[in-house]
Amino acid sequence: MMLRVLFLLALFPLYAVSAPLPAPDQGPALRIQGSNTIGAALGPALVKGLMEHQGLQAVRIEPAQGANEQRVTGKTRLGKTVSIEVAAHGSSTGFMALKKATADLAASSRPIKDSELVDLDPLGDLKSPDAEQVIAIDGLAIILNPRNPLNALNTEQLAQIFNGEISTWEALGGVGGPIHLYARDDQSGTYDTFKELVLRLRGKPLAAGAKRFESSEQLSDAVSQDPQGIGFIGLPYVRQAKAVAIVDGDSQPMLPLNSLIATEDYPLSRRLFFYLPPSGRNPWAKALVDFTQSSKGQAIVAANGFIAQQVQAIAVEPRASMLEDYQAIARDAQRLTVNFRFEEGSASLDNKARQDLQRVVAYLKSHNKLDKQVTLVGFGDVNNDPQRAALLSKLRAMAVRRELVKNGVILRDIRGFGAQMPVAANTADEGRIKNRRVEVWVY
Repeated sequence: MMLRVLFLLALFPLYAVSAPLPAPDQGPALRIQGSNTIGAALGPALVKGLMEHQGLQAVRIEPAQGANEQRVTGKTRLGKTVSIEVAAHGSSTGFMALKKATADLAASSRPIKDSELVDLDPLGDLKSPDAEQVIAIDGLAIILNPRNPLNALNTEQLAQIFNGEISTWEALGGVGGPIHLYARDDQSGTYDTFKELVLRLRGKPLAAGAKRFESSEQLSDAVSQDPQGIGFIGLPYVRQAKAVAIVDGDSQPMLPLNSLIATEDYPLSRRLFFYLPPSGRNPWAKALVDFTQSSKGQAIVAANGFIAQQVQAIAVEPRASMLEDYQAIARDAQRLTVNFRFEEGSASLDNKARQDLQRVVAYLKSHNKLDKQVTLVGFGDVNNDPQRAALLSKLRAMAVRRELVKNGVILRDIRGFGAQMPVAANTADEGRIKNRRVEVWVY
């Protein structure tokens, strides 16, 4: 673990964390509301890390008054108690709490909805780079009982299963009789993500007979004990269950592996967020966001089973299904665990990509790869004009190039492969956005 932490420290740019922070005379120093995926363990762990970074002593995490609520406390050197409250009742509750001024920071396992953005406009633009903070990448794992022989499902099958249209394991080529459905509750960001990625895109509601859970751990344990069970869960909560490979459109079957989730290629990958209102004046909220993005904070993300936004170089095995030119790159270079993606309907980098630029530059500097050691590979979504698709994919790579050049990087090559090698179905905006990506390869 120590080597892993040191590795993370070497890869991440340093984010300033204001110190020391004031200890309020009464009440909590910070109130966090929202996602159960974040609030169950990761949120309190990050708060504990910040408090210790601030020099507080005897820092501990303890249950608060309600279910799925925790309090983190510590003492200043003068003996004054500082407390931070973390309530984890679902992503939507975080945005509601911001509106009611009962929280200073919202934790969400999905992007803010347009309706919430409008509703919270008096607090400032929550989609601005400083407000919308991607703190980790998570993968939604589809889990089965360990004795279930099925190894892969596509997203269309998932929609039909969880809608109830496919109701027996025999219909999927398996055995076991009726399928038992397990799902998170309506307040859960995990459920919102599954609904967005799988159900809504196909116009299907969740079957009424699905057993619902507020707790991720309880859902996973229930599936692992039910030979006929299937459920969806955040990556850290697979526990004793079996995760299956997922196919989306023409993509390859993908297991929820760390490398595929880090690049967000895995069909059911998602971003975890903190939303910090621009109008907010709580210094602890800004300090927690900065600490979370620092090397120490991202080490805590990794230690809690999520995918830290670290940059690593990984070997990719050339496959016959790859383009020949792409295979040539894969034979000679390694791929960084970052994909640059863009704002919807725009060639502008999204908020995560802006953060990742600094991480990539820090990696290239630390590995002496600033001078002609980098190739950018752009992809796009399906288009009636293949030449136009190829041009647009190269233009996206050039948009990343411009930002890297500003930081002293001299590129080796820029390639555009158009709509080839999709990682998501092109039948909806979400899939097309995911396919519009730029990969980074280093020699």
